[in-house]
Amino acid sequence: MYRSRLEIAGRSALVTGGARGIGSEIVRALNEFGAHVLIVDILSEEGRQVAAELGREDARVEFYEADVRDRAAVTAAFDHAESLFGSLQIVVTSAGVAWHGPSETVGQEDWRFVMDTNVDGTFWAAQEAGKRLSRGGSVITIGSMSGLIVNRPQDQTAYNASKAAVHALTSSLATEHAKDGIRFNSIAPGYIGTDLTQHVRKDWLEEWDALTPVGHMGTPADVASLAAFLASDAAAFMTGSVVVVDGGYTSW
Repeated sequence: MYRSRLEIAGRSALVTGGARGIGSEIVRALNEFGAHVLIVDILSEEGRQVAAELGREDARVEFYEADVRDRAAVTAAFDHAESLFGSLQIVVTSAGVAWHGPSETVGQEDWRFVMDTNVDGTFWAAQEAGKRLSRGGSVITIGSMSGLIVNRPQDQTAYNASKAAVHALTSSLATEHAKDGIRFNSIAPGYIGTDLTQHVRKDWLEEWDALTPVGHMGTPADVASLAAFLASDAAAFMTGSVVVVDGGYTSW
């Protein structure tokens, strides 16, 4: 009984931001569990590489180039997914960007880049999912512990605000679509070791490890395994949740 509730083999998923980092690991997890996946990302070379690496007959992985800030492009990506797979049962919104710096130095272009990607991009995909998924569908947004607390030592007001908005819109959509049987949940990762993370200042990395109770950052797989669970029927009674995966950071 319980094993079958974790099954997602044969289901179809669309993952924005699936070309690298947490997003690509979620693609790998869904693929390993037997789901067909369309990667939607602005990073064409990386996205095509992931698709070529993972695709197989019983669990296809395809790539579609789109900028999630463009509502029409997101709609076209969903159209393409349905042309490939017939229908979608899983949508993951992992496309996101960060901007570090004191709040007084944030320019209008910087602010709009973060908000347009993290908030608008999430909403356009979630909106399409609400229109198209049928009962039993699962939408998973990627928020952040930064949407719940102000983490240190870096200043990142725009990012924090954007992720708080992601959590709020996820909860709103969850209540709106509960009657339709479509679940909306958000994952709030803590510090996760990705290729991009390694390019930040060394003293930040050291402090991030020190401030995390388990003593180290997480891995993309820590987030991806949770996404696979939320996509499955094992999480059928979960909607409107913000699930924190942070090694205890927010428990201090």
